[in-house]
Amino acid sequence: MLRPYLRPGARLLDVGAGRGRFVASARGAGYCARGIEPSPRGVEAALRDGVGLHRAGWEDAEVEPESLDAVIFWHVLEHLDDPAAAAARAATWLRPGGVLLAGVPNLDSWQARIGGDRWYHLDVPRHRMHFTPRGLDALLRRAGLQPQRTHHLLAEHNPFGMWQSAVSRLTETPSWLYHALKRNAPVWSRDAPITAAAVPLAPVAIVAELAAGVLRRGGTIAVVARRAA
Repeated sequence: MLRPYLRPGARLLDVGAGRGRFVASARGAGYCARGIEPSPRGVEAALRDGVGLHRAGWEDAEVEPESLDAVIFWHVLEHLDDPAAAAARAATWLRPGGVLLAGVPNLDSWQARIGGDRWYHLDVPRHRMHFTPRGLDALLRRAGLQPQRTHHLLAEHNPFGMWQSAVSRLTETPSWLYHALKRNAPVWSRDAPITAAAVPLAPVAIVAELAAGVLRRGGTIAVVARRAA
């Protein structure tokens, strides 16, 4: 998504870098990438994987104004109490013409409507705010950024999110499989056979999510926005 906007050696900052996988990938592709992560657990896990991150959040990160070519908020804004302030501060880090990439769940998606209060990406209380494409567009514009393109077809989360949202209508625990894999829910559960029985529906969910993306109703969206030159 960012390649058309960046030169080789471009300076990137991943905000909420988790275990540093994006930072490692970007470095491998020839970019000057670094990451900040407020969680000590995330920083330690990244270090075990050979990726050094700075322990900081967007509020206290030490970044020089106009020093970056790109800032990434990949599924971070929905976790923040004040995503508008975060985007506005990140915009000051960008050089004129620099870009910000934001990925968020789409509240105006088909899977959000199918899942209702059991939508896979609802994830309360970890997710504090949700966005529609128009809402995210407005937030970025208020930060002084000009949206360039919105992506609705995203393979990373969307097909699984559609399937899990539909299955959650039948299980006691919303998104049971996801939480079981994360060890946040018991593996031996009444939800296990229900989930197993729903596996054959996965191809249907993939096709449905593909159609949703084409019609601009994908389960998550990613927006590339540019700071005015």
